[in-house]
Amino acid sequence: MKDSGKVIGALLVGALAGAALGILFAPNKGSKTRGRLIGGAKDLANDLKKKMKNEASALRNKAEELEGLAEDKIANLADNVKEKATAMRNHS
Repeated sequence: MKDSGKVIGALLVGALAGAALGILFAPNKGSKTRGRLIGGAKDLANDLKKKMKNEASALRNKAEELEGLAEDKIANLADNVKEKATAMRNHS
């Protein structure tokens, strides 16, 4: 998962750099260029926000899954302890 995040991050940075250079060297008025840069930055921010929400959701789901596994392990451990305690009482 870390490698795909790095690739996506690199692609976003490359796309932003390419877009910014293209806009800066285009023959437009300064106000129009600034507007396009701001629009591109907002789009990038929205994309990053969506990605972060998706990642947070995936982490939340994984945490819930791990919580369930931990609860099962604890329940099994408690059952094993009870069985061993009962067995020890019966042998005494």
